[in-house]
Amino acid sequence: MTAMTSVPDLFREAVAALQSVRPRPEVQLETMRPPQRLAPWSYAVSCEVEGPADVLASGRLVLLHDPDGQEGWDGVLRLVMYVRAELDRELATDPFLPAVGWSWLTDALESSGAEWTALGGTVTETSSARFGDISGPSRTDDLELRASWTPTDAALRSHGQAFCQVMASVVGLPPVGVTLFEQRQSS
Repeated sequence: MTAMTSVPDLFREAVAALQSVRPRPEVQLETMRPPQRLAPWSYAVSCEVEGPADVLASGRLVLLHDPDGQEGWDGVLRLVMYVRAELDRELATDPFLPAVGWSWLTDALESSGAEWTALGGTVTETSSARFGDISGPSRTDDLELRASWTPTDAALRSHGQAFCQVMASVVGLPPVGVTLFEQRQSS
């Protein structure tokens, strides 16, 4: 939380709701230092998750509160999400990847029961090639999903659950209760 002497009740309630999120075991949430200049009050969590095919993703969810609101927010609370994941080369060349990436967010928000307005964002695919003495794989492909939206109230648990669901989707985790079968190798 941003250090302020009298924290508004609405912000306290919103933070408590986010802190009540209990993600699945593969999704690791940690409180982190929030940005200081975007709003009078802010709170943030970071996330790390590894998928079944060693796909790694990291992300953060930031809660902003400005009692006066800000242009474009359509409210006094704002959630900002950033997710970055490694991709395998084949998936990185899929022309539908940006639309699928965006649907991970919209589907998660809808299925969690979150209510919001003013949703916007980007899905970016990047490919990097390394040369010379830089260590690491010669080529990497990544997906970045950046989005922000305005929750309709401070009951943000469903929004936090949606964030965790996006993180699980990005790395290819199956829905809770579904087990992936390993591919059988012929002998």
